[in-house]
Amino acid sequence: MSKPRVIKDYDKLPEEVVEQVKLVYPRGFKKYLVPFVNKAGEKKMGLPFETNDYYYLIRMTEEKAVSIIRNDDDYEHGQLKSTVKADYEDKHDDIDFLDEFNANDDNDLGMDDEEIIDPDELPGEENYSEEEEDIY
Repeated sequence: MSKPRVIKDYDKLPEEVVEQVKLVYPRGFKKYLVPFVNKAGEKKMGLPFETNDYYYLIRMTEEKAVSIIRNDDDYEHGQLKSTVKADYEDKHDDIDFLDEFNANDDNDLGMDDEEIIDPDELPGEENYSEEEEDIY
C-alpha cells in the first residue's frame, strides 16, 4: 500500500512532526526545497519529509524557510542547538523513519549503513494532494 502524499504548511504541522523535521534538517530548510505545481497550476516550493504514514511536501518559500530558522529559539546562528538536538533525539529515538527515509548531508541520520536520499529522486510532486486542514 502506498503512502498518502500531503502538501501542508509548516505552521500547520503537529509539534511532534516539527521536532522531527528539525532533526532531519538541523541546518535549515532552504537548500532542500523542491519545486512543485499546485492544483491551481502555480509553481511553489516545498520541503520533502517522509514518515511511516505520509510523504509530506511542507509548503514554504525560500524566504519563509530562512525566516523560520532565524526566528526559532531552537536554532542559533542557523544551526539546531546541541541541547535541543539531544532532547529531540531522546524523545524520538524509537522512530525508524528518521534514519530510513530522511538522511541528508546536514544530519547524521542513517549514516552507518543507509544511503543518503537525493531530493531529486523523491516521488513525483504531481502525486501529492494539497491539504489545507490538519489530517490528525
